[in-house]
Amino acid sequence: MANFIVAITGGIASGKSAVGERFAALGVAVADADVAARQLVEPGMPALAEIVARFGADICTDDGRLDRRALRARVFADAQARRDLEAILHPRIREQLQCECRQARSAYAMVAIPLLTEVGGRAAYPWLQRIVVVDLPEAMQLARLQARDAISAALAQNMLAAQATRSQRLALADEVIDNSGDLDALDAQVRVLHQRYLQLATASS
Repeated sequence: MANFIVAITGGIASGKSAVGERFAALGVAVADADVAARQLVEPGMPALAEIVARFGADICTDDGRLDRRALRARVFADAQARRDLEAILHPRIREQLQCECRQARSAYAMVAIPLLTEVGGRAAYPWLQRIVVVDLPEAMQLARLQARDAISAALAQNMLAAQATRSQRLALADEVIDNSGDLDALDAQVRVLHQRYLQLATASS
């Protein structure tokens, strides 16, 4: 059971998944808020029923699954819709993530929370010991987001504008990973932080 828990956060398309994968490859248990969110909206789950009640049946595909692209376009264009969706999902996500982390068998656990800043940071997740922010310049972030999701520059800009600012995220950080370089540079930063977290976890046990 892991009692030392580290959050990974960062803006959209900042490279949080790549960082999480590298920690996992080092034997660290990594819980992912995006994975939890997908599980919570599977057909038959209470959260999906609440989403349909709020947004309408046309938010689902013909086979009854959530149309994530349609929902994303709607909530990024409407701040109230986004808040409504967060009210449905975030309490459930927090509960599931904490359970996964507490059950981890690694020396410490990590949890990837893309919207950590937006949902209240440490106040919303008081069980975090450290927060690492994956950071890169906004221009690079926009370019990666457009390439990854094959979306327009306007939609990419709207998606960034809907999130916390870079400075707001950095204000939460205990550590920062600079993901503006190549994969070797990313690997090196992860290895350094892994050793630091092992030491902190041991000291806190």
